[in-house]
Amino acid sequence: MSSSQLTLVAPATGIVTLLSDVPDPVFADGTLGEGIALDPLEATLHAPCDGEIVQCARTRHALSLRSEQGVEVLLHLGLDTVELQGQGIDLLVEVGQGVKAGEPLCRFDPELLAEQASSLITPLVVTDDAGWRLRLEASATGERVERGETLMSLTPAVTSGETATERTGPWCERRATLALESGLHARPAARLRAIVRRHDVDMQLVHGGTEARGDSVSALMNLGLAAGSEVVLQSRGDAAESALDAVVELLTTPEGVESPNAEADAPLAPTSVADGDIAGLVASPGLAIGPLATVSLPLPAVPHDGRGATIEREELLGALKRVGRSLDSAREEAERRGQRAEADIFEAHLAWLDDPGLLEAATARIEAGRSAGQAWREALDDEAEQLRATGNALLAGRVADLRDLQRHVMAEFAEAGMAPVPDIPEGAVLVADDLSPSQFVDLVERAPAGLCLKGGGTTSHVAILARARGIPCLVAMGEALEGVTGEHAVLDAREGRLEPTPDASRLASVRDALRHDAERREAERAEAFEPAITCDGREVEVAANIGDSDEARLAAESGADGVGLMRSEFLFLGRDAAPDEAEQCREYQASLTALGGKPVIIRTLDIGADKQLPYLRLPEVPNPALGVRGVRLWHDQPALLDTQLRALLGVVPLDALRIMVPMVSEVGELAWVHERLEAVAAERGIAERPRLGAMVEVPSAALCAASLADQADFLSIGTNDLTQYALAMDREDPRLAARADVLHPGVLRLIQATVQGAAGRCPVGVCGAAAGDPLAASLLVAMGVDELSVEPARVAAVKASIRRLDAASLARELPDLLAMPDATSVRRRLTALHESVSDTTTTTPERIPS
Repeated sequence: MSSSQLTLVAPATGIVTLLSDVPDPVFADGTLGEGIALDPLEATLHAPCDGEIVQCARTRHALSLRSEQGVEVLLHLGLDTVELQGQGIDLLVEVGQGVKAGEPLCRFDPELLAEQASSLITPLVVTDDAGWRLRLEASATGERVERGETLMSLTPAVTSGETATERTGPWCERRATLALESGLHARPAARLRAIVRRHDVDMQLVHGGTEARGDSVSALMNLGLAAGSEVVLQSRGDAAESALDAVVELLTTPEGVESPNAEADAPLAPTSVADGDIAGLVASPGLAIGPLATVSLPLPAVPHDGRGATIEREELLGALKRVGRSLDSAREEAERRGQRAEADIFEAHLAWLDDPGLLEAATARIEAGRSAGQAWREALDDEAEQLRATGNALLAGRVADLRDLQRHVMAEFAEAGMAPVPDIPEGAVLVADDLSPSQFVDLVERAPAGLCLKGGGTTSHVAILARARGIPCLVAMGEALEGVTGEHAVLDAREGRLEPTPDASRLASVRDALRHDAERREAERAEAFEPAITCDGREVEVAANIGDSDEARLAAESGADGVGLMRSEFLFLGRDAAPDEAEQCREYQASLTALGGKPVIIRTLDIGADKQLPYLRLPEVPNPALGVRGVRLWHDQPALLDTQLRALLGVVPLDALRIMVPMVSEVGELAWVHERLEAVAAERGIAERPRLGAMVEVPSAALCAASLADQADFLSIGTNDLTQYALAMDREDPRLAARADVLHPGVLRLIQATVQGAAGRCPVGVCGAAAGDPLAASLLVAMGVDELSVEPARVAAVKASIRRLDAASLARELPDLLAMPDATSVRRRLTALHESVSDTTTTTPERIPS
């Protein structure tokens, strides 16, 4: 290998996927770095280059190696594999081990991973380029590569004999008005920086006479850009125009991640409180009782003066790299636990840690004689003051994140390291000036009952984490918290106050409320096997969505009235050939047996261009969601359908079986499957027939529901796809996730058309995510839906909410709801209706979030 080039080869034979096409924003957005991905066709991953193993995830799903040039490469086996906790994966190397290109790194069970992970797509990402520039050799998704073929090459950004020069050429300029509801905060700033790096350009943003480099997250945030701010974008380099296009799109597209009205919608502190009580802003609602425990975490002590600029610079760079690895490990652990909010925050911290503006500020102080630790402390002190000075509440709320980075890096230079987490009793209400996200994560292991902060804001990362964990939290409480004590304090994070010394009557009242909530949850579980009948006498079936026979048993134990959706595709994934008739029949029979005669709806194979099978490779198409999938597949692969139908017809009792056909767009498709079912049954000499139904996932099926209902024994609305197709919004696009709402009036009209078209002909169920959304579920029942199918864990709560629902009363609101302009209006109106019912009934319904 030439010393002027580093080649990264394919770690396995597989199908190329561009990183931007990976269905996971952490990789697709380039936040972790540039790279490529493979859908592996063999069960071993090999080293993409010579190097040293520098990181192996505890859950064995990811590892990193560093080449002799200092380039670090991450191999991440599959997507969401962290949740497997190492099952099906065997590491063949360990940290510190040297490897040669092509040597095996890990083996895995492709069948297990295909069944339990969301995808086998394996990203190969350059997380630290060490100043080298990357070029992709494979250029198209769908290309097959053999193990050892070149995927990427890197060359030094500055080769020997050259000097680093600024890019030349004319500056290209654009103007943009910010549409980011929460302004240019950490996450979009990190994405902007990634765009600049990907396009290899110089970029600066100008606002109000202030300039910021496009590759500096802190400089970008310090511009103080809010929604509606106008900004001038300037870029130069070979890809200047493309970079500007991408940045303009980023800045002018609403995020759909954080609520645009998070501050406005949050309950304000009460205007007055009783003597001795302390007011605050509600960051996470709830109610708690516990002893007050003050938490004080001082910064680590570090030397003030340095030992020379060269030494201290190297020390700082080393510390930043070590902290980066620690944060990355924390992010992976959060993902493993399913704590997505925490993982996103650690991701933003990683981007900030790599900020050149912060590094430059610290380096200047090192040059002035400070130690690395002291230089970092002073640089981040100044940065925090600048954030506060913007006057932007969201940016000021990020000061705690800066303090987090400050503390972590300073600990690298302190003899005692990080200050230990204080010893606090379980169930305490914690009191602190402010907390950083990592401090919160450490403290939450002590199971606090609640949290009170002098500072902070309702959109701070700690507030987000508290809401995600369901921990009551008040912020912005001020100096009134200083020295507060109490053995049995009441934290009322509904009304926005802390009561340090409540009287006996108040304590009894709060304990009654907490006990009532616990009893309600227990009562819901106890009544899970009873029918769900609305206040006005309508019975609604509550079934379960499952993936296999194990989940079928869980559904039966959860009180489900049946199975509303069994996804049969898990049987077909992660293998070299389709399952035969006998294997399929055994799995289907196990699910029917588990439900003891209750109806079980099994969906025929729903596979297509977006979910490929190695033995059924379909042509790649520009838009897989509109390609050959669901029932459309059977015209090309009739043998697969016939085998599945024979397996389904082999179960007993057949009167408990329901067969559901996905992606039906017209009645002729269902009629064709019906003919195949009749033919297979006749061949087997079977006189009895299971019921045959269709999924309503595309607008044409909803609008032609009457015709479908004449042919079908039942209809089931797949609200996820129906919403996607009705609104022309890719449900996998994180930028559109918040807007792709089933309560959009256009989607509701399609659901109404389905129910009305099927009326008197066949029952209608809902098996999409909307069935488990309390607001949406109540409206679906009011619209006339006969069945809701949810995850097994939600069955008891959904049944209980139906029993509290006056469907007829809500149905009278339908004309007004359908006439509303957008989903947000519908949600607000439904929330108000539910709260008004809550105020006038003695049985408090489950609070339904908006």
